[in-house]
Amino acid sequence: MKLFRCQACGQLLYFENTICERCRHQLGYRADIGLLCALEPEGEAFRTLGHPGQWRACDNASHAACNWLVPAESPARFCQACSHNHLVPDLTVPANLPPWRLIEAAKRRLIYSLLHLTLPVPTRTEQPETGLAFDILADPPVTGGPKVMTGHDNGLITIALAEADDALREQRRAAMGEPYRTLLGHFRHESGHYYWDRLVRDGGQLEACRAVFGDESLDYNAALQAHYANGAPADWQESFVSSYATAHPWEDFAETWAHYLHIVDTLEIAAAFGISVQPQLDRRDEMSAEIDFDSYAAPDIETLTAAWLPLTSAMNELSRSMGARDLYPFILSPAVIAKLGFIHGLVRGQPVSDK
Repeated sequence: MKLFRCQACGQLLYFENTICERCRHQLGYRADIGLLCALEPEGEAFRTLGHPGQWRACDNASHAACNWLVPAESPARFCQACSHNHLVPDLTVPANLPPWRLIEAAKRRLIYSLLHLTLPVPTRTEQPETGLAFDILADPPVTGGPKVMTGHDNGLITIALAEADDALREQRRAAMGEPYRTLLGHFRHESGHYYWDRLVRDGGQLEACRAVFGDESLDYNAALQAHYANGAPADWQESFVSSYATAHPWEDFAETWAHYLHIVDTLEIAAAFGISVQPQLDRRDEMSAEIDFDSYAAPDIETLTAAWLPLTSAMNELSRSMGARDLYPFILSPAVIAKLGFIHGLVRGQPVSDK
């Protein structure tokens, strides 16, 4: 994620800002140029300072749920992020609005990453069969009835509205023995299933992917049942980024994909802040890193992990100093880094083809 500056006054801005706190200009994000822009009214639309064209707010801005812009001449009601919504909770129910806004904020961060990686992000309008879409659903009101399950089905990603409840999400995290569970993590993981379909299955990389992650044709439901009944193997950290990744090759791919997005996006904001890591006790500089490169354009996985490993050590110690859990409670073994390298190559169009 980048940092931004107000084009009117130079104030530092963050991705979710809607108003510049210094000059009070309204702000809007232009996905076409990747900038949060100061806006000037121009007729019934806005002009983005420093850039030509007229723009208007996404319809979801009326719910305080989006700060992205739509070209003024476009017939679309929604921005490039919100146009992927298939179903949303009943917004006439006041209790649904706060959690939905949190979920929308996480979704925009996902879409930001996908666009910056120049991955295909077709909507269901553009590609009815293979477009990326989201159902953000509240649990049914019937007490004891079935709960909404977060998951992916042929391009349709479902996110349970209840996951925006910090207490409930923490309860589920602890019950499932997970070290990490966030809204953004859900989006990144489920998008991995989508891009497995698009880039691996449909992209001619099935055999190459099987060589790294295993045979996905194994019975998925049986594999999940076995995982929940027996847990992960004792030595799982030697080859997998998380215990859940051991359940099935599809889950291994999705978990690794999510971590790749964690890495590139966090390194981008670290570079924006000019962060460098060089512990004074490290005489051989084995844990030093100056993050001064574009993580979204990194040439290889080694460049990313060389910066990521020292950064996460520092982040975890900072988190412990506040009495909190590790910010990144994961180990990247050589085998996991190799899997991340496959993801990096896949995103860059570089993996070995089976054709």
